[in-house]
Amino acid sequence: MKIRNAILIFACLVLGYASPLLAQQKGQWVPGQFGLNAGVIPDPGVTYANLALNYSASQLNGPNGNSIPGVNGTYSFWVDENIFYYVPKHKFLGGYFMPYIALTYANGELVANITGTNLSTGGGGSGFADLYVQPFNLGWHFGKRVDFNAGYAFVAPTGQFTQGASNNVGSGYWGNDITSGTTLYITKNKGTTANLVTNWEIHGQKSGTNITPGEAFTMEWGLGQVLPLKKDMSTLLQLGLVGYDQWQVSHSSGVLNVGVGGIPIPESSIPFYSVHAIGVQSNFILPGKNLVAFFKYYDEYRALARPEGRTFVFGFSWTLRIPKPAAKP
Repeated sequence: MKIRNAILIFACLVLGYASPLLAQQKGQWVPGQFGLNAGVIPDPGVTYANLALNYSASQLNGPNGNSIPGVNGTYSFWVDENIFYYVPKHKFLGGYFMPYIALTYANGELVANITGTNLSTGGGGSGFADLYVQPFNLGWHFGKRVDFNAGYAFVAPTGQFTQGASNNVGSGYWGNDITSGTTLYITKNKGTTANLVTNWEIHGQKSGTNITPGEAFTMEWGLGQVLPLKKDMSTLLQLGLVGYDQWQVSHSSGVLNVGVGGIPIPESSIPFYSVHAIGVQSNFILPGKNLVAFFKYYDEYRALARPEGRTFVFGFSWTLRIPKPAAKP
């Protein structure tokens, strides 16, 4: 669910005000994973979900949120996430156990230059990224108005990573995530919902360095409405407003040497990054087939000490019910 890809933005540029951004250590959670139905867990059985996410940006912002003049280029990546959920029939601690694993393939590209100079850089890579595993995740139904889940996940640095390389698709460090998801049913028929996902990232030391990236906190939210496309409720359309907000919440530690000659930059001196986005989501739902297809678009309206761009997400999920529900008369 989360690309574990950390290409250092403009990694070989060491000119004045641009240099503080070079050592920025981004988190492992890529926003855009959730939106509507954030607290809902699948029915008992095995669920497969495929999520394709594209992020692209042509603007690099400084710590005040303004575009850095003279620095231009493009930064983009694709990830394809293959997610497998398992929900047993029997309850545990009053809720439903829902562990899952995400296998991610990533492809990224960076092209950058500084106006008025002959300095430029590029990079990119493709391959299987880091592994996301949520071994503990529980979901509860609180009455008829709230679905809630909470869990612990870890990110294993299985993606290719070599310090200083321009074709990395892995982050190079272990991560620990504390997650939650909530869906509030505003109307009695559960057609109108408010949704919130939170994720707190705690990071380990990056391989081949003395750097430990700072912790990060992400919120993803959504307000949705279900519209029946058929009177028998066999085909549904869900539309909504969605968004995400992400902040670095603690300093990174260690020292990064960048550029020709190895100029040292203490990670503790790097400004914190943050990003905020708003967008739309649509879901096409076939309840009888246990099938959901979705599309999301986010536009980032503010970003500090990082790129500012846009995110597209689309995919589907399908559940093999175990046990198979009895046929309705």
